[in-house]
Amino acid sequence: MNWKLPFKKKTDSNKPKKSKTREWADAILFALVASTIIRGLLFSAYAIPSGSMEGTLLTGDYLFVSKISYGPRMPFTPVSIPFLESTITKYNIKTYWDGIKLPYFRLPGLTEIKKGDIVVFNKPEEADPSYNRPVDARTNLIKRCQAIPGDKLTIVNGQVFINGKAAPNAEKAQTSYDVVTNGTEINPQIYHDLSIDLRGQKDANTYEMIIPKANLATFKSYSNIKSVTPVIEPAGNYDASVFPHNEKFKWNQDNFGPLVMPKRGMTVPLNDSTMALYRRAIELYENNKVAINGKDVLINGKKAENYTFKMNYYWMMGDNRHNSLDSRFWGYVPEDHVVGKAMITWMSIDSTGTFLDKIRWNRILKPIN
Repeated sequence: MNWKLPFKKKTDSNKPKKSKTREWADAILFALVASTIIRGLLFSAYAIPSGSMEGTLLTGDYLFVSKISYGPRMPFTPVSIPFLESTITKYNIKTYWDGIKLPYFRLPGLTEIKKGDIVVFNKPEEADPSYNRPVDARTNLIKRCQAIPGDKLTIVNGQVFINGKAAPNAEKAQTSYDVVTNGTEINPQIYHDLSIDLRGQKDANTYEMIIPKANLATFKSYSNIKSVTPVIEPAGNYDASVFPHNEKFKWNQDNFGPLVMPKRGMTVPLNDSTMALYRRAIELYENNKVAINGKDVLINGKKAENYTFKMNYYWMMGDNRHNSLDSRFWGYVPEDHVVGKAMITWMSIDSTGTFLDKIRWNRILKPIN
């Protein structure tokens, strides 16, 4: 006896066949969704455009940056064109729409930011109202973390101290030197061979140069080099370009602090000194309206004797100390500006190299530390 099922499963032969155009469209859509998820939650690729991290990282290095290390940050401006910079600088065209702005939220990460980590983050200086940019549309920077929330940072003659102890210097950290010659011209090929950056000439026989430590002894050995002395700005020489840009704190890039990093839950009294040091964080990063009325500090229209921070803050500096605009100039990096941790150099291109040696083969797939 034959039984007929009331419902018959449709076989593949009954399905309408997709056209080639539909197959390509589905494949492209899947690729876009998958790559957006990977780029947003796992890792992204970045390029090194300047020499602030030389010789740890070189101009022309291409990096993979892990977002999952510190926890993926959810977009502040979710409506944007994928894979493009936030602004096409040449035409000043925004590639995002800021009609929708979401609050800061970060998924759990694998670890916390540690001193010594090389971190990608959005430029805090662009929190100034004149830039009018949401956090995730600000310029990406890469520096080394020197201090974490609650740390007390001091810089003495170029050496960073954290909580009273000298911080380890990067193995290939660089700084500038005053070089005095005997009057004989230095062969320009030496600059290339020893990776020396000539920053300027002070007089007929005195130059300022950034010289890698590994090449310092070789450079000193040349017969026309009389002396090589580290450039250090003396303590007490006030530099108005250095944070907090206040004459009350006569700091410069080589002698700075002490300064305590704000920490979530940390409370500070509000007075002339603390307002100079922390007002930027209170007002711009934590979105409070701050006003001074005589000796009184008003937070959101109410008189306040103290303030409790809502976020953690970090101190980031370049390894190439005299060729880096970093926290010494614009202050703390708020946690909501952190993008991720630099993990590996996947490609490196030397723009000054010839056709055959443009690629730095020894840097491909090199771990970053």
